[in-house]
Amino acid sequence: MELSGGPSGPSGAEVAQAPAELAPPPQTEALQFASVATLVEKAGQGCPRAWRELVSRFDGMIVATGRRYRLSSADIGELQQTTWLRLVENIYRIEHPERVGGWLATTARRECLQLLKRSARYHSGAEKILANLPDSHLPEPDARPIAQEREAVLRAAWARLKPRCQELLSLLMVDDPLGYKDLSKLLQVPVGSIGPTRGRCLEHLRRLVAEEGMTSL
Repeated sequence: MELSGGPSGPSGAEVAQAPAELAPPPQTEALQFASVATLVEKAGQGCPRAWRELVSRFDGMIVATGRRYRLSSADIGELQQTTWLRLVENIYRIEHPERVGGWLATTARRECLQLLKRSARYHSGAEKILANLPDSHLPEPDARPIAQEREAVLRAAWARLKPRCQELLSLLMVDDPLGYKDLSKLLQVPVGSIGPTRGRCLEHLRRLVAEEGMTSL
Protein backbone atom coordinates (compact mmCIF):
# COMPACT_ATOMS: atom_id res chain seq x y z
CA MET A 1 0.00 0.00 0.00
CA GLU A 2 1.36 3.40 -1.00
CA LEU A 3 0.49 6.65 0.62
CA SER A 4 -0.55 9.77 -1.22
CA GLY A 5 -0.09 13.27 0.10
CA GLY A 6 -2.20 16.31 -0.46
CA PRO A 7 -1.46 18.91 -3.11
CA SER A 8 1.12 20.59 -0.88
CA GLY A 9 2.56 17.51 0.82
CA PRO A 10 4.93 14.73 -0.19
CA SER A 11 3.75 11.31 -1.20
CA GLY A 12 3.41 8.76 1.60
CA ALA A 13 6.08 6.59 0.04
CA GLU A 14 8.51 9.51 0.05
CA VAL A 15 7.71 10.26 3.68
CA ALA A 16 8.06 6.66 4.87
CA GLN A 17 11.24 5.97 2.93
CA ALA A 18 13.02 9.24 3.52
CA PRO A 19 15.39 8.14 6.32
CA ALA A 20 16.65 5.12 4.38
CA GLU A 21 16.99 6.69 0.96
CA LEU A 22 17.86 10.34 1.43
CA ALA A 23 20.79 11.80 3.31
CA PRO A 24 19.98 15.33 4.50
CA PRO A 25 21.75 17.98 2.40
CA PRO A 26 23.62 20.82 4.15
CA GLN A 27 20.73 23.23 3.91
CA THR A 28 18.62 20.97 6.15
CA GLU A 29 20.97 21.32 9.12
CA ALA A 30 18.80 24.08 10.61
CA LEU A 31 15.77 21.77 10.54
CA GLN A 32 17.65 19.17 12.55
CA PHE A 33 17.54 21.57 15.50
CA ALA A 34 14.07 22.98 14.81
CA SER A 35 11.26 22.47 17.28
CA VAL A 36 8.63 19.83 16.57
CA ALA A 37 6.01 22.54 16.19
CA THR A 38 8.13 24.25 13.52
CA LEU A 39 8.59 20.98 11.64
CA VAL A 40 4.84 20.32 11.67
CA GLU A 41 4.16 23.83 10.40
CA LYS A 42 6.68 23.52 7.57
CA ALA A 43 5.50 19.99 6.70
CA GLY A 44 1.97 21.32 6.44
CA GLN A 45 3.29 23.92 4.01
CA GLY A 46 4.69 21.14 1.82
CA CYS A 47 8.34 21.13 2.86
CA PRO A 48 9.80 17.67 2.06
CA ARG A 49 12.81 18.28 4.33
CA ALA A 50 10.50 18.90 7.28
CA TRP A 51 8.72 15.63 6.57
CA ARG A 52 12.04 13.80 6.45
CA GLU A 53 13.04 15.25 9.80
CA LEU A 54 9.71 14.25 11.36
CA VAL A 55 10.17 10.71 10.08
CA SER A 56 13.74 10.67 11.35
CA ARG A 57 12.59 11.64 14.83
CA PHE A 58 9.46 9.54 15.22
CA ASP A 59 9.55 6.54 12.88
CA GLY A 60 11.57 4.50 15.39
CA MET A 61 8.84 5.02 17.96
CA ILE A 62 6.23 3.72 15.50
CA VAL A 63 8.31 0.60 14.84
CA ALA A 64 8.79 0.04 18.58
CA THR A 65 5.02 0.29 19.08
CA GLY A 66 4.45 -2.40 16.47
CA ARG A 67 6.97 -4.65 18.17
CA ARG A 68 5.28 -4.17 21.55
CA TYR A 69 2.07 -5.39 19.98
CA ARG A 70 4.01 -8.33 18.49
CA LEU A 71 3.20 -7.50 14.87
CA SER A 72 4.98 -9.32 12.07
CA SER A 73 7.63 -7.51 10.04
CA ALA A 74 5.17 -7.08 7.17
CA ASP A 75 2.53 -5.64 9.50
CA ILE A 76 5.06 -3.25 11.04
CA GLY A 77 5.85 -1.97 7.55
CA GLU A 78 2.14 -1.41 6.95
CA LEU A 79 1.85 0.24 10.36
CA GLN A 80 4.55 2.76 9.40
CA GLN A 81 2.89 3.57 6.10
CA THR A 82 -0.58 3.91 7.61
CA THR A 83 0.48 5.98 10.61
CA TRP A 84 2.32 8.51 8.43
CA LEU A 85 -0.62 8.58 6.04
CA ARG A 86 -2.88 9.53 8.95
CA LEU A 87 -0.56 12.47 9.69
CA VAL A 88 -0.55 13.55 6.04
CA GLU A 89 -4.36 13.49 6.11
CA ASN A 90 -4.73 15.31 9.43
CA ILE A 91 -1.75 17.63 9.73
CA TYR A 92 -3.95 20.72 9.30
CA ARG A 93 -6.25 19.56 12.12
CA ILE A 94 -3.63 19.09 14.82
CA GLU A 95 -4.31 21.69 17.50
CA HIS A 96 -1.04 21.24 19.38
CA PRO A 97 1.71 20.63 16.82
CA GLU A 98 4.35 20.45 19.57
CA ARG A 99 2.63 17.26 20.74
CA VAL A 100 2.68 15.49 17.39
CA GLY A 101 4.84 12.73 18.90
CA GLY A 102 2.01 11.80 21.25
CA TRP A 103 -0.46 12.05 18.39
CA LEU A 104 1.64 9.63 16.33
CA ALA A 105 1.99 7.24 19.29
CA THR A 106 -1.77 7.15 19.85
CA THR A 107 -2.42 6.68 16.15
CA ALA A 108 0.15 3.87 15.94
CA ARG A 109 -1.46 2.04 18.87
CA ARG A 110 -4.88 2.26 17.25
CA GLU A 111 -3.52 1.00 13.95
CA CYS A 112 -1.80 -1.89 15.76
CA LEU A 113 -5.11 -3.00 17.22
CA GLN A 114 -6.80 -2.79 13.83
CA LEU A 115 -4.05 -4.89 12.25
CA LEU A 116 -4.38 -7.48 15.00
CA LYS A 117 -8.14 -7.53 14.61
CA ARG A 118 -7.87 -8.04 10.87
CA SER A 119 -5.22 -10.72 11.32
CA ALA A 120 -7.42 -12.59 13.78
CA ARG A 121 -10.27 -12.55 11.30
CA TYR A 122 -8.31 -14.10 8.45
CA HIS A 123 -5.66 -16.10 10.30
CA SER A 124 -7.57 -17.37 13.32
CA GLY A 125 -6.24 -19.55 16.07
CA ALA A 126 -8.96 -22.11 15.36
CA GLU A 127 -6.61 -24.98 14.64
CA LYS A 128 -4.71 -24.48 17.89
CA ILE A 129 -7.89 -24.19 19.93
CA LEU A 130 -9.61 -27.16 18.37
CA ALA A 131 -6.54 -29.37 18.47
CA ASN A 132 -6.63 -29.15 22.27
CA LEU A 133 -10.25 -30.20 22.66
CA PRO A 134 -10.77 -33.63 24.27
CA ASP A 135 -11.05 -36.50 21.83
CA SER A 136 -14.25 -37.57 23.59
CA HIS A 137 -16.05 -34.95 21.52
CA LEU A 138 -14.99 -36.62 18.27
CA PRO A 139 -16.36 -39.68 16.39
CA GLU A 140 -14.94 -43.06 17.36
CA PRO A 141 -11.61 -43.83 15.62
CA ASP A 142 -12.98 -46.97 14.01
CA ALA A 143 -15.89 -45.14 12.41
CA ARG A 144 -13.83 -43.35 9.73
CA PRO A 145 -10.26 -42.15 8.92
CA ILE A 146 -9.67 -40.15 12.07
CA ALA A 147 -7.38 -37.40 10.75
CA GLN A 148 -9.59 -36.25 7.90
CA GLU A 149 -12.81 -36.59 9.85
CA ARG A 150 -11.40 -34.79 12.86
CA GLU A 151 -10.41 -31.82 10.71
CA ALA A 152 -13.82 -31.71 9.01
CA VAL A 153 -15.69 -31.89 12.31
CA LEU A 154 -13.58 -29.21 13.96
CA ARG A 155 -13.79 -26.80 11.06
CA ALA A 156 -17.53 -27.24 10.79
CA ALA A 157 -17.94 -26.51 14.49
CA TRP A 158 -15.70 -23.45 14.29
CA ALA A 159 -17.71 -22.10 11.34
CA ARG A 160 -20.88 -22.28 13.47
CA LEU A 161 -19.32 -20.37 16.35
CA LYS A 162 -20.40 -16.75 16.74
CA PRO A 163 -17.96 -14.32 15.06
CA ARG A 164 -17.37 -12.54 18.37
CA CYS A 165 -16.25 -15.83 19.95
CA GLN A 166 -14.06 -16.64 16.96
CA GLU A 167 -12.38 -13.28 17.29
CA LEU A 168 -11.80 -13.50 21.05
CA LEU A 169 -10.53 -17.09 21.03
CA SER A 170 -8.25 -16.40 18.06
CA LEU A 171 -6.61 -13.49 19.85
CA LEU A 172 -6.21 -15.44 23.08
CA MET A 173 -4.76 -18.60 21.56
CA VAL A 174 -1.84 -17.19 19.59
CA ASP A 175 1.67 -18.02 20.82
CA ASP A 176 2.14 -14.60 22.43
CA PRO A 177 -1.34 -13.25 23.21
CA LEU A 178 -2.29 -9.71 24.05
CA GLY A 179 -3.07 -8.77 27.62
CA TYR A 180 -6.65 -8.31 28.70
CA LYS A 181 -6.29 -4.51 28.74
CA ASP A 182 -5.36 -4.39 25.05
CA LEU A 183 -8.01 -6.98 24.22
CA SER A 184 -10.57 -4.81 25.97
CA LYS A 185 -9.63 -1.85 23.74
CA LEU A 186 -9.55 -3.97 20.62
CA LEU A 187 -12.88 -5.73 21.14
CA GLN A 188 -14.53 -2.82 22.97
CA VAL A 189 -15.61 -4.92 25.94
CA PRO A 190 -14.95 -4.51 29.70
CA VAL A 191 -11.74 -6.11 30.93
CA GLY A 192 -13.64 -8.10 33.54
CA SER A 193 -15.86 -9.74 30.93
CA ILE A 194 -13.06 -11.29 28.87
CA GLY A 195 -12.39 -14.30 31.12
CA PRO A 196 -16.05 -15.30 31.55
CA THR A 197 -16.73 -14.74 27.85
CA ARG A 198 -13.76 -16.93 26.96
CA GLY A 199 -15.17 -19.72 29.13
CA ARG A 200 -18.62 -19.47 27.55
CA CYS A 201 -17.18 -19.45 24.04
CA LEU A 202 -15.06 -22.53 24.69
CA GLU A 203 -18.00 -24.40 26.18
CA HIS A 204 -20.17 -23.47 23.20
CA LEU A 205 -17.43 -24.65 20.87
CA ARG A 206 -17.22 -27.98 22.67
CA ARG A 207 -20.97 -28.46 22.29
CA LEU A 208 -20.80 -27.66 18.60
CA VAL A 209 -17.95 -30.14 18.11
CA ALA A 210 -20.00 -32.82 19.85
CA GLU A 211 -22.99 -32.05 17.65
CA GLU A 212 -20.94 -32.15 14.48
CA GLY A 213 -19.42 -35.46 15.55
CA MET A 214 -22.81 -36.98 16.21
CA THR A 215 -24.50 -35.77 13.04
CA SER A 216 -21.67 -36.95 10.83
CA LEU A 217 -21.90 -40.54 12.09
